[in-house]
Amino acid sequence: MRLWLAAVGRLRGGPIRELVEDYAGRSPWPFALREVEVRKRLSGDALKRAEAELLLDAIPAGATVVALDERGRDLTSEDFAARIGAWRDAGVQDLAFLIGGADGHGEPVRQRADLTLAFGRMTWPHMLVRAMLAEQIYRAQTILSGHPYHRA
Repeated sequence: MRLWLAAVGRLRGGPIRELVEDYAGRSPWPFALREVEVRKRLSGDALKRAEAELLLDAIPAGATVVALDERGRDLTSEDFAARIGAWRDAGVQDLAFLIGGADGHGEPVRQRADLTLAFGRMTWPHMLVRAMLAEQIYRAQTILSGHPYHRA
């Protein structure tokens, strides 16, 4: 299974990038980061639609899609691992996680998502969400393999 993280905005060097790279590097599955930016001056729904198109274009056509959104499901790490494990066992080849811009996801992403996932009810900086997601993916892999990293 290949993992894709498509996100709006560019993550510059520094501690957050280092965290993302560290956790992605621990993954036994290939992990690709695709960053997109809208070059036009847009706002509101037009901006969200443009970002959605770029995000969806950044991932393989047949990918299973997880959209990170504050209105999504709030899963435990064990439930998240079980979901990833079920997709893996079902033969999913590409699993893509999408992180939208500051105004959230456009409707095309919401419609395409196989799962909409929240990291709790708080609002998190979108750049930090990348590191949190990379860690949770690594944690899910350790749960699935029985590794002691996750001590629940």
